[in-house]
Amino acid sequence: MKLLSTKATCNSHGQDSSYFLGWEEYEKNPYDVVQNPKGIIQMGLAENQLSFDLLESWLAKNPDVAGFKRDGKSIFRELALFQDYHGLPSFKKALVDFMAEIRGNKITFDPNHIVLTAGATSANETLMFCLAEQGEAFLLPTPYYPGFDRDLKWRTGVEIVPIQCTSSNNFQITESALQQAHEEAKKKNLRVKGVLVTNPSNPLGTTMSKSELNLLIDFIKDKDMHLISDEIYSGTVFTSPNFVSVMEILKERNDLKDFDANVSERVHIVYSLSKDLGLPGFRVGAIYSENDMVVAAATKMSSFGLVSSQTQYLLSAMLGDKKFTRNYISENQKRLKKRQGMLVLGLQKAGISCLKTNNAGLFCWVDMRNLLSSNTFEAEMELWKKILYNVKLNISPGASCHCTEPGWFRVCFANMSEDTLNLAMKRLKDFVANNNGEECSSNKRTRSTQASRSFSRKSLSNWVFRLSSRDRHEQEER
Repeated sequence: MKLLSTKATCNSHGQDSSYFLGWEEYEKNPYDVVQNPKGIIQMGLAENQLSFDLLESWLAKNPDVAGFKRDGKSIFRELALFQDYHGLPSFKKALVDFMAEIRGNKITFDPNHIVLTAGATSANETLMFCLAEQGEAFLLPTPYYPGFDRDLKWRTGVEIVPIQCTSSNNFQITESALQQAHEEAKKKNLRVKGVLVTNPSNPLGTTMSKSELNLLIDFIKDKDMHLISDEIYSGTVFTSPNFVSVMEILKERNDLKDFDANVSERVHIVYSLSKDLGLPGFRVGAIYSENDMVVAAATKMSSFGLVSSQTQYLLSAMLGDKKFTRNYISENQKRLKKRQGMLVLGLQKAGISCLKTNNAGLFCWVDMRNLLSSNTFEAEMELWKKILYNVKLNISPGASCHCTEPGWFRVCFANMSEDTLNLAMKRLKDFVANNNGEECSSNKRTRSTQASRSFSRKSLSNWVFRLSSRDRHEQEER
């Protein structure tokens, strides 16, 4: 082992988190309606599998693109040869137009300010390398995506300091929480380089309000730091309030005379086609920044994780089809709304509620505090293990998302069929019913034991208790 680097042998990757351990258990015993009907149902994976038919229909209507042809002639050789790591201009243009369309065309994006990466994971890590040194810190509101412990910290050495958010205001960011996190970092002798948020939130499935976004802009302006807005779920907002990008806030504030335009150069967006378009396997991510130095450095770094030319060619044609993209965005949001409604209803029938402000994403932030044996994270893990091993559902415990309150879980709904989701809800409902039955029996046993003890006390003479009391005092004195 001495022949390996400390990076190779360290345990800071985060793979031992319950978030990833649940996946491992699922892979050992995956549910299949025919081959393994009693297996574990994967509800810990935020994949969007609801609109594949729309993508496949487009491919069927555009066989030349899927066959790497242009005007009927093969361009396979052209795509197979070396390409500039800046990316295909046609794809970058199509991607920024798609990003604008998701945001209602209220803002536009300059393709010269976008950097292509192999997914959002690569985009976030690249920004860490660009914006912070090893041992410096970024503030993240809790709960946050468990993978950030890997993406932001593992290879960069950058630290995460949590902004503690609570259920009392639906986990919204407050000024006091921001200031407290900043003070906590200072106590640890950490220089804070910025704030990173996910909007819409993973794992909350909520969109940030304008007041929260303005609060963040004021904070980074005052502290002279960066803001990264991870907006990979921006196209999954299925009900009001609508999604507001931090770019919209910057546009509004740039129109004000007293606003420092340099702040815009310290705001960076991460995007991906993994969630909105349901293509995580294509590994398409992006950084958008109006900071020329960040764009130049990130572009150089992107050579370590390029998007293939074949992928760019295919998607430039797909995203360039405006009729298709408009229909896809609308239809996908309708399907997400319907599926989320199924999950919420199924949970309600089991006596479980979700965060009421859930309006986006591929998951719900589920409140199972009423099922805990005690208000502790130990009880949360105990409940999680029962749901994983007995109920055979893999969900993500709040502790893995650094939630400050035990009993919250992230439950995904878009990576399975309706029948599988209904089965998952039936399993959970049966578990809750059995759990409540066990509680009733336990309470009856407790009352019976207490009554028996009371009877025993009454049946014994007072001198026995006086003796017992004296012995106890003597033991305490010794």
